[in-house]
Amino acid sequence: MTYPKIDLAGASVAITGGGAGIGRAVAKLFAGKGARVAIGDLNQAAAGETAERAGGTAHHLDVADRDSFASFLAAAEKAHGPLRVLVNNAGLMPNGGFLELADATDRLQIDVNLGGVLNGLKLALPGMVERGSGHVVNVASLAGKFPVKGLAVYNATKFAVVGLTAATRLEFADAGVSISAVLPSAVDTALASGLDMRPIPKVRPEDVAKAVVDSVRHRRGEIAVPGYVGLLAAAAGVTPEPVLNRIRRLVRDDRALHADRPERAEYRAGLEAQQGTRR
Repeated sequence: MTYPKIDLAGASVAITGGGAGIGRAVAKLFAGKGARVAIGDLNQAAAGETAERAGGTAHHLDVADRDSFASFLAAAEKAHGPLRVLVNNAGLMPNGGFLELADATDRLQIDVNLGGVLNGLKLALPGMVERGSGHVVNVASLAGKFPVKGLAVYNATKFAVVGLTAATRLEFADAGVSISAVLPSAVDTALASGLDMRPIPKVRPEDVAKAVVDSVRHRRGEIAVPGYVGLLAAAAGVTPEPVLNRIRRLVRDDRALHADRPERAEYRAGLEAQQGTRR
């Protein structure tokens, strides 16, 4: 499929979860290509810091709240013109046993990791379809292809995002609008702080940002970061379960169940505070 070319010079780009980590790296790289970036984050001060470093505008955004998302995109278009690229990046990753995590924590993951992507697509696609051009990047995860003990609901949300991306990509291709999923392995950000995910490799936010920005050019449906982990996930999918389970035991695939490092406790405390603001 050949999509209308998007020139990033002067292009309006909106990024969710842009206050830190992958989102901040994405904002800086798009700005470096000449794009005009709108940075949305639940922490508006962090979004402002990104705007200072990368240029662009900072906005408060709760991706789980459709009205908040609509306001963000309206402000982005008012500041930078019709939206050319949306990066659905906001997400969170609590860890722990499936029966141990609170229902509120499960719901928060679903509302942010999946609901936020749904809101972004529903709100951004009509304008892109009307203009006959646009690109949406959904930052998913290798966990959308490969299940991990201790991350069951996170896995569920990312599997859903991968499927949602694939289906909407088919639906809107003829309208000139492309939708891609970027699937990083563990990323060296607060999201994975305190988690030992070996043998899954950790990558830098800048590596993921490059994959996001490059997707505007090549418009592929799925992009693994690093590239070889996509092949490993595919191989795991066809490996007999007894063999795969032996490999999992050898590499101690239950580390996410038992993380108790101080930095992980800090991340969990932040999630609990976020839940409190939603009650």
